[in-house]
Amino acid sequence: MKTVTVTSPEQTMQLGAKLGQLVQPGDLILLDGDLGAGKTTFTKGLAKSLGIENNVKSPTFTLVREYQQGRIPLYHMDVYRLEDGGAEDLGLDEYFDGDGVSVVEWSEFISDLLPHEYLRIALSRADELVDTRTIKFEPNGTHYQKLVDELEG
Repeated sequence: MKTVTVTSPEQTMQLGAKLGQLVQPGDLILLDGDLGAGKTTFTKGLAKSLGIENNVKSPTFTLVREYQQGRIPLYHMDVYRLEDGGAEDLGLDEYFDGDGVSVVEWSEFISDLLPHEYLRIALSRADELVDTRTIKFEPNGTHYQKLVDELEG
């Protein structure tokens, strides 16, 4: 596990961008944290480094936003509304097994549908008054451990 402390939204985006340079088709990134922790900000950085010019915003009401114009497609999911179930009918595994990188916010609500290997990134506010965030990278599987190791390089 790797833990990073950032002190601005720009640093959160830079960290996302660094990861975006490393991800490959079929990668699954889980972003967990409270409202306002920086999940979408992290995704914006990742998208930018993939070459996606569109404004990335939280897909809270659409559940999945697809961005096709980058180096590889980005499937940005917000499954917060699935807290009470219903995810099994959405075919999320088609995204997970697809040709792009899947980024899932609030993944705890679909934990029973997740593959065994993924990279969980937990974002938390270190201080309510400032933009300081603690970001923990928790790899599950050797591929994701390599990703985290490369982030440190």
